Amino acid sequence: MTTVMIILRLVHITLGVFWAGTIFFFVTFLEPSVREAGPDGARVMQGLQKRNYLNFMPLIAGLTILSGIALYWRVSAGLAAGWITSRIGLGLTVGATASVLAFVVGVFGMRRAALGAASKSAALQRSSEGEARDALMAEIQALRQRARTSARWVAVLLAIAVATMAVARYL
Repeated sequence: MTTVMIILRLVHITLGVFWAGTIFFFVTFLEPSVREAGPDGARVMQGLQKRNYLNFMPLIAGLTILSGIALYWRVSAGLAAGWITSRIGLGLTVGATASVLAFVVGVFGMRRAALGAASKSAALQRSSEGEARDALMAEIQALRQRARTSARWVAVLLAIAVATMAVARYL
């Protein structure tokens, strides 16, 4: 195994574990706990946002995918059809596809909805009582639900990616 392959595998696996583990933790424990905490839970989400969670995770996911593409290119001998249609090739292709879909859903579903909810929450703090405030609260709830649903899809897609990549060589 060449040094480049070792580095690519180290980057891909380490960042992939971080990405998937963070999403699994978020969906299973953090988000339900934040939701149960009610208004106090918003502070936790604000803390995550202050620490650039919604910017950091797409970077981690992107680097995971880019290193995965480089690995895929190398092990498939430049996308050789015979390798891609082999059992290991199909396993890794399914995992790669699931991770790219997870990235797209994460960035354009989860992240976008979470940022929208955060900006509307800031506007909510400045609004006065009445119909406008109630409408804003309804929009925030809808965005939070969209973020929650997207996060669950990301978790499912990453579970597929992790499982198929873990067993692909044994298919």
